[in-house]
Amino acid sequence: MSVAFPPATVADVAAGLADHDYLADESLATAIFLAIELKRPLLLEGEAGVGKTEVAKTLSRWSGGRLIRLQCYDGLDAGQAVYEWDYSRQLLHLRTREAMGALDGDTGDVEDELYSDKFLVRRPLLDAIAHDDPVPPVLLIDEVDRADDEFEAFLLEILSEYAITVPEVGTFRAEQPPIVIITSNRTRDVHDALKRRALYHWVEHPGLEREIEIIRRRTDGVTDQLAGQVARAVAQFRGLGLYKPPGVAESIDWAQALHRLQRSKLDVETADASLGTVLKYREDQQRVRDHGLDEVVAASQV
Repeated sequence: MSVAFPPATVADVAAGLADHDYLADESLATAIFLAIELKRPLLLEGEAGVGKTEVAKTLSRWSGGRLIRLQCYDGLDAGQAVYEWDYSRQLLHLRTREAMGALDGDTGDVEDELYSDKFLVRRPLLDAIAHDDPVPPVLLIDEVDRADDEFEAFLLEILSEYAITVPEVGTFRAEQPPIVIITSNRTRDVHDALKRRALYHWVEHPGLEREIEIIRRRTDGVTDQLAGQVARAVAQFRGLGLYKPPGVAESIDWAQALHRLQRSKLDVETADASLGTVLKYREDQQRVRDHGLDEVVAASQV
């Protein structure tokens, strides 16, 4: 029987996520539970591929709320993240009114029409704040460390009150705040002010047994033997000082690729041929080969 949302306990969070194939340890389940209970944003930091983004996706599937995703990048501004006006439709409306002879007198009413909710394009932040959904959406602010300082300060202001003011229309305030998940790969430090507003959790790579179970759950047809060998091999890769250590996502991809190559267990030849599935930098692949791919494969079969 699946666990109902919202959860009543930390154990409910772990069980509810597991029902949707996300295996969270107790500390992550606790952070998610408190974020839901306290209606606070949750900032998840950690290396790429450890499952930060997947937390938001899984919460969306579990709660039934929409997933609203804001992908951050350098140069992101309010027009792309909050709202903008549909200028083409405004112009079309204006020309239609002109053709109908409606602009001979006072244009005040027409201006009010042009800057109304009808022509307001709601980008992710406004969409999440001004929602009227029966279930609060899950707002994923992904890779906030890629945005600049000015946007981060703007984001803090919005999340402090769960409100956004559009000068021409008025203030939108969330009646039911969205569940907010913020992720960072820590390419730069997120400001202390945002960390104080949010709850915080560092997401670690899963332990061996949990990673094996994740691979089993997230792949089709992969044998238990292959899932174990892939998890053990990837754990060895992470200990070699690679430029970009593989995450859980890469473990899943590699296991699925090996299965599609009709392998039920890991062997050196196939591991070498498919290494680009799990290691995405040439230098990392060379480091593994120099270390001895045969040794990694042999150790994975223990």
